[in-house]
Amino acid sequence: MMDWTDRHCRYFHRLLTTRARLYTEMVTTGALLHGDVARHLDFDPVEQPVALQLGGSDPSDLAACARLGARWGYAEINLNCGCPSERVQRGAFGACLMAEPALVAACVRAMRDAVAIPVTVKHRIGIDRFDSYAFVRDFVGTVADGGCEVFIVHARNAWLHGISPKENRELPPLRHEVVAALKKDFPALFFVVNGGVRSGDDIEAHLASVDGVMVGRSAYHQPWDLVEWDARFFAAPSGAMSRDAVEEAMVEYMERLVGRGEPWSHASRHILGLRNGQAGARRWRQVWSDSRLKGEAPATVSRLARQARAGAVTPGAASSAPATPPAPRPPAPGRTRPLATS
Repeated sequence: MMDWTDRHCRYFHRLLTTRARLYTEMVTTGALLHGDVARHLDFDPVEQPVALQLGGSDPSDLAACARLGARWGYAEINLNCGCPSERVQRGAFGACLMAEPALVAACVRAMRDAVAIPVTVKHRIGIDRFDSYAFVRDFVGTVADGGCEVFIVHARNAWLHGISPKENRELPPLRHEVVAALKKDFPALFFVVNGGVRSGDDIEAHLASVDGVMVGRSAYHQPWDLVEWDARFFAAPSGAMSRDAVEEAMVEYMERLVGRGEPWSHASRHILGLRNGQAGARRWRQVWSDSRLKGEAPATVSRLARQARAGAVTPGAASSAPATPPAPRPPAPGRTRPLATS
């Protein structure tokens, strides 16, 4: 989810569910050790519980970055062993790490020694076209010996050559039964299934055989589905507002971005699926996406978008006198299950 689940996206998702655990986009150890740490790690407190996902393969570097994550207040450190992109492979991490389970175990051990918060691993069920349950079972066993207790498993192989990252999310066949088999073989470990989960009914079906569910692009493109999660999966009161109230809360957030000198479009791009399924949603999206309105105040654009959804105006028509929206609700306190977006 690189370039997708940034802090603006996570703020938006937290308005829809107060309990699901949110994950950052993958941040490489090099970016943290040699770049702008605050730019990569800053987040709004309302995002909690939020996990930091790291990409890297050097135990000492990962330990140093885990310490940074813990110092910043993250609730979990997650090591990515599932990304199949060529750029990640050139850095010798991501999915290619599945071929070196002893190294992954050493990375986990180093991070666990460095921080008191949970250290988890996200991985595939195999690499290339080698469909062997023994391979992923032995990988999990070895990494568990390094101290990992939570495994987030994308139920597809990672084909490392010949296809794009997008195709890697579609072409390798989904084998959710492999994740269920891992849970049976390692009942003391915590398994979260990822890949091809598209609805609340899908989530509920998977929870019969595994401990948690991670939802990625489906949660991004159909964000309103998240509003049922708190009540359905956490036995908690729903923290969701109406779609209008969520939009107003994001407008207020965008106004704060503008006040800090940051374009509001950095956040608005993440809310374009909010109205999916409603009449006029396409017209509403067109207004929020209209580059001619980038100089307008977010409240003005929101009012124009709502008018366009109702059929009152056309995209590109500017106006004034923005309304003042309410502040977003903070997340409810309490523990969470790692039903998550990533």
